[in-house]
Amino acid sequence: MDNKAIANILYETADLLEIDGQDSFRIRSYRNAAQAIENHSEQIKDIISEPKKVLEIAGIGKGMLANLQELFETGKLTVLDGLLEKYHPSMLQLLKIQGLGPKTIALIWSAYKVSDVDGVEKLAREGKIRVLPRLGEKHEAKLIKAIEDYRRISGRFLIDAAEAEAEKLTEYLKKFPGIDKITPAGSLRRGRETVGDLDILVTGKACTTEEGRQKAIAYVAKYPPLMDVIASGDNKISFRVRSGMQVDVRLLPPESFGAAMQYFTGSKAHNVALRQRALKMGYTLNEYSLADLKTEKPVAGKTEEEIYSKLALDYIPPEMRENLGEIDLAEKHALPKLITQGDLQGDVHMHTVETDGRNTIAEMAEAARARGYKYIAITDHSKNLAFANGLDDKRAVEHIRRIRETGKQIDGITIFAGIEVDILAEGDLDLSDDVLAQMDVVIASVHSVFNQEPEKMTDRLLKAIGNPNTSILGHPTGRLLLRRDAYKFDMASVLSAAAKHKVAMELNSYPDRLDLNDVHLRQAKQQGVKIVISTDSHHTSHLEKIRYGILQARRAGLTKDDVLNSLPAQKFAQAMKHTW
Repeated sequence: MDNKAIANILYETADLLEIDGQDSFRIRSYRNAAQAIENHSEQIKDIISEPKKVLEIAGIGKGMLANLQELFETGKLTVLDGLLEKYHPSMLQLLKIQGLGPKTIALIWSAYKVSDVDGVEKLAREGKIRVLPRLGEKHEAKLIKAIEDYRRISGRFLIDAAEAEAEKLTEYLKKFPGIDKITPAGSLRRGRETVGDLDILVTGKACTTEEGRQKAIAYVAKYPPLMDVIASGDNKISFRVRSGMQVDVRLLPPESFGAAMQYFTGSKAHNVALRQRALKMGYTLNEYSLADLKTEKPVAGKTEEEIYSKLALDYIPPEMRENLGEIDLAEKHALPKLITQGDLQGDVHMHTVETDGRNTIAEMAEAARARGYKYIAITDHSKNLAFANGLDDKRAVEHIRRIRETGKQIDGITIFAGIEVDILAEGDLDLSDDVLAQMDVVIASVHSVFNQEPEKMTDRLLKAIGNPNTSILGHPTGRLLLRRDAYKFDMASVLSAAAKHKVAMELNSYPDRLDLNDVHLRQAKQQGVKIVISTDSHHTSHLEKIRYGILQARRAGLTKDDVLNSLPAQKFAQAMKHTW
């Protein structure tokens, strides 16, 4: 029983405990122990006879040690056996479906003894979910749609999850002698908001000989989170990790690394267009090199830059390689100077302990200052979000006072007083105009009644944009990636109104939103609408998620001139009052 097998047992136990409604601390203890064992350098089977050594592993306490000892003595885990007797492993899949929490899953099991996606869908379509306590016809309809969505998006992962997998694997690969460069490619490198498979390209001395490659692939096959190997060859190994994500690791000689980077990064359409260009110029282009068409002699391949240069193109940033006109721009030396994280001077959407945030005004300000920002805006929720302890008029005015007082106490950063105000069903904002007028930044957002008809939702957004206090339209489409589709409305009309009233559109950088997407960002730029890139932070640690928004902005070809929070503090403040 190796570490991977032990971790799998503990992960499964944690998931079933969650379905069973057990204490969250207990659930977390199993997950923490599983992760610790999965990544531990020594095999637990080799040290289980030395309890003190096992207890030295972070995340392993006396209770978990007893579980491990039972596993090795009997081959079983009593707590898991009990849960499996009560429930079925296929229930774990049900937890991935929106609207199916542990309590609802347990309720369905209790009534029908059904524990799989197909079975639950059948019950819903037969009208058998609506009759259960606390459920109903609407819940049943939502469940059917959620299952349909699950089937549609199954196998996709948020960009931060893919990035985390890539970083863990990179750290592991760095330890193998003879590997010099490790780079994620594919849709992750292009900054796509969701990722299917993860492509990791590796080069170095170890990749130049058959023996070196075999040893490297054998090393990859021992990667702790690896669940099963899909395929393994001379220079590539494909496998799945615990999350279900497929990972392809390719070993490349240094002279082909650039060609592989280009080939495995660009979208299919971009690569086809580039290969056609190469043929017209007398070359062939593949993952190994750019070569002379007649002699087959390589003329470039070590770096991407030399490949694009040989094709008489400026270097095209990875985020733009979607065949949306970037090749023509590169030929004309007209590629935009894409915005970078360093261009931003402030983050202007964040929450504090006053509503549903985890840090104080001062803590958020100090964390932002440490990142080099010149300003922030504190934008806690308004009263319609009761579950987030939203502010009414009286509390909002008091909050403005506290924000301004804190601003006087902290040097080196400007703190703007703001609010994320709810757009109600008819388009009204849920704080008085008198209070909103006192704010430096007003983000108007939809947080409820998502299922309005497109015309009704359009009118709702237009009315909010027309309010003279509105500075920014927050997460404009309301989507939650892999969980909730965008609500339907006339984007062109909304952007036209935003341009007219000089209301900015938010690019919300939080990985499960990334709203607006790159398509809508291009549309906004074409219609003359300015963008604000922010994180919607609820904790100081969330500030670093700004990079995901930057990636989307770069995919859309945005420059710092398109983004209002690249302006100095005074000019940004003026822009929030419709002067851009």
